[in-house]
Amino acid sequence: MFKISNLMIPMKDGVRLAADVYLPEEDSVLPVLIKRTPYNKEREKDLAEIEAYVNADYIVVTQDVRGRYHSEGIFEPYVHEEEDGLALYEWILKQTWCDGHLGTFGGSYHGGTQWLCAMRGPEHLEATVPVITFDDLFDGSAYQGGAKVLHDLRWTVADIIPDIMRRAAEAGETVDVEAPEVYNCLDRIPLASDPAVRKYAKYYLDWMNHQVFDDYWKQFSPKLHYSEIQAPALNISGWYDIFVPSTLRNYRGMRDHGGSEKARKYTRLIMGPWTHMNFSGKLNEFDFGPEAGEAAINLQQIKIDWYDHWLKGKPMNSDPEKPVRIFVMGSDEWREESDWPLPDTRYVPYYFHSRGNAESENGSLNRDIPEDEKEDVFTFDPLDPVPTIGGQVILPGEGAMGPRDQTEAEKRNDVLVFETEPLKEDLDVIGELKAKLFVSSDCTDTDFTVKLCDVNENGVSKLLSDGILRMRYRNSMEETELMEPGKIYEIEVDAAATANTFLKGHRIRVSVSSSNFPRFNRNTNSGGPIFSEERDQYRKAENILYHDAEHPSCIILPIIRRK
Repeated sequence: MFKISNLMIPMKDGVRLAADVYLPEEDSVLPVLIKRTPYNKEREKDLAEIEAYVNADYIVVTQDVRGRYHSEGIFEPYVHEEEDGLALYEWILKQTWCDGHLGTFGGSYHGGTQWLCAMRGPEHLEATVPVITFDDLFDGSAYQGGAKVLHDLRWTVADIIPDIMRRAAEAGETVDVEAPEVYNCLDRIPLASDPAVRKYAKYYLDWMNHQVFDDYWKQFSPKLHYSEIQAPALNISGWYDIFVPSTLRNYRGMRDHGGSEKARKYTRLIMGPWTHMNFSGKLNEFDFGPEAGEAAINLQQIKIDWYDHWLKGKPMNSDPEKPVRIFVMGSDEWREESDWPLPDTRYVPYYFHSRGNAESENGSLNRDIPEDEKEDVFTFDPLDPVPTIGGQVILPGEGAMGPRDQTEAEKRNDVLVFETEPLKEDLDVIGELKAKLFVSSDCTDTDFTVKLCDVNENGVSKLLSDGILRMRYRNSMEETELMEPGKIYEIEVDAAATANTFLKGHRIRVSVSSSNFPRFNRNTNSGGPIFSEERDQYRKAENILYHDAEHPSCIILPIIRRK
């Protein structure tokens, strides 16, 4: 493998960005695969994938994005990626080693750089592989259901600020603040009040100041531009990734609205039992079997075959009539499907029932519409929130992500629990999850959370998926509206998606509460400016879940029956 290091490529405004070029031979002329990164283009953990592509007769170009590592300029997440990416494409096409065919690769932020350039429909971009990435930077990355997710603050503190501080010191600036510690930052009140965050990550303050889906966010929103994207996308994610809904929406949006026939017809989807950082199929105490990991299905070769078809004209190895490949947990098997959502999905409501004591004695969950039942009341104290235990998160610590037993959280008196009787036969639940709740509060704003769990015969409550709705966003993500205390509202909580076989003898369990911290920031319940409020402005909320004939609260499960 032949490498050219640190080519300084001028952008439209004269700022120079550093790139490395990897070639099979010095005189190679081949298709080019591109990765633009904020994490250091020379990061050792990325070399294996680069080598795999070079060994498959591709030239690989990696570039530090603006303001990162070897590149000039100031880092502002996503702001310059569209123009800078297109400038890199133009530069590559002029090089003697490029045969005129371009593809892109990479996950998370790298996936975002792919989408933001693809939105402009560059003629020579012929295939993309966006892995574990967003469809919209507002509701799907920085926020979810109106609540501020905190994985981006973890990212800022752990992955971004250290290099910004290093660059500042090398430039002779006075670095008069200490490098922040992740958990201290997540737990600070007000949010993002750490001195290093405020000094070196001012973009995060922008993210907090833009609390609705306004023009600031729309400029970074692939979902608004599917009709301009010409290249088909191989979308890859996992059921415990932070971007589950985004990945599924990107697939569906491209199939329905892609800017070319091949984009609409050939966009693909792969969903495994993976997190944002672990594709092994072994997550915490749960092992999804020998076929669950990326190595078992040879995910790297799947990506190479994808590029070989679109950039070299080789036959497509996958079945064009089966564009969706999903791993179904529980039964622990891969399935090929004709579309997503699965065409034979039945959306079945499972209703909540209790005697008004679901916080202390589990309520029931079944197909029967409730009649005259007492509502469930609980107190949400934002200074004592329900702790995050696994799920679709990125948090520091051993076993912080993925399936975890929720039993300890479910014992709290601010968590309502509803479950079925042991199932008499296996039940496939595959698709998007929605909960329809009838709720009220004595506050003008609060949150409602929903979790779906698979409970085995030993009582282990394995988390499958969860979601949240901040009540001021119940009608729109583009403008907020506070509640009227005591008024009953019908709301829909998006709990992402899953693919799980609930085995015979297992129970389906749903819990409802008002916090999941530090997955989501705490609601102060005051109705005021949450991000700037001090600890003494936080207030407790008395929240109520109704489940009677007039208010049939339920979770709507996507059921697949093929017998």
